[in-house]
Amino acid sequence: MNRSTARQKHWKHNRIIMKRHWQMYVMMFLPIAFLIVFNYMPMSGLVIAFKNYSFSKGIWGSKWVGLRHFDKLISSYMFPRLLSNTFLLSLFTIAVCFPIPIVFAVLLNECRHPRFKKLVQMISYAPHFITTVVIVSILNQLFNYYHGIVNVMIQNLGMHAVDFMGEADAFRPMYVFSGLWQNMGYNSIIYIAALASVDPQLEEAATIDGANRLQKIWHIDLPTIMPTIIIMLILRMGSILDVGYEKVYLMQNDINIVFSEVISTYVYKMGLLNTQYSFAAAVGIFNSVVNLVMVLLVNWICRRLGDTSLW
Repeated sequence: MNRSTARQKHWKHNRIIMKRHWQMYVMMFLPIAFLIVFNYMPMSGLVIAFKNYSFSKGIWGSKWVGLRHFDKLISSYMFPRLLSNTFLLSLFTIAVCFPIPIVFAVLLNECRHPRFKKLVQMISYAPHFITTVVIVSILNQLFNYYHGIVNVMIQNLGMHAVDFMGEADAFRPMYVFSGLWQNMGYNSIIYIAALASVDPQLEEAATIDGANRLQKIWHIDLPTIMPTIIIMLILRMGSILDVGYEKVYLMQNDINIVFSEVISTYVYKMGLLNTQYSFAAAVGIFNSVVNLVMVLLVNWICRRLGDTSLW
């Protein structure tokens, strides 16, 4: 059988499959169209990162400047601070907010009271649906220097009030732990779903062998959800520079800007407030390239150390 005949048989088989399951392909049309229109087509506008964009001339009529904006970013005195602040804030967030939802999911999975379990789930999921503006407003009310409930309690204990929102060193813990409170329950959903796939026969066998709850968690539950944990870690490391600007920008002030100025807030200020769209696009491309390198690196490490990886 030559190659052309094999190709014809392959296409004929595919046509039969598509004709048999045409409903599924129709259902796939809208999400694929959405992906193309809103994710791939706008990528053509990234060319402004290599141009000196002008409203009057448009994207394609603007002057080509090559890598000038990338050179401006890397040679800027702000670049080391932006990069270090973004990396440190993201790594601190991963170190705190990545393992705790796993622990929470495991503990919740061990709960044997369905009503209490549902109540805890509802309470832990609720903060995720609170908007960022409201979250920062809650922080301002709780940690206000003069009448915040935290400082009132500190003063009642005989200590001096602390200006949490004004202390530069307090910015990262405030950002990370408020994010943990907001997203811990929601981020644990995927791990709770993975724990549901644990084979009950393994649990029964471990019980017969005399294993306690901690031993069953360590030797059965965690190995079962380990592939999910690794995949989620790879995906999270792939967005290590994607620190959302909304919350950082709302918590930012003249005192903590030394630690709170990150790449996303810098892009917002330069691109929208200062209308330097080409420079902001260049910063965004740099951000995406670093994230891609991190995905490839972490995926390669996971593949070398174990059998689980994205590809």
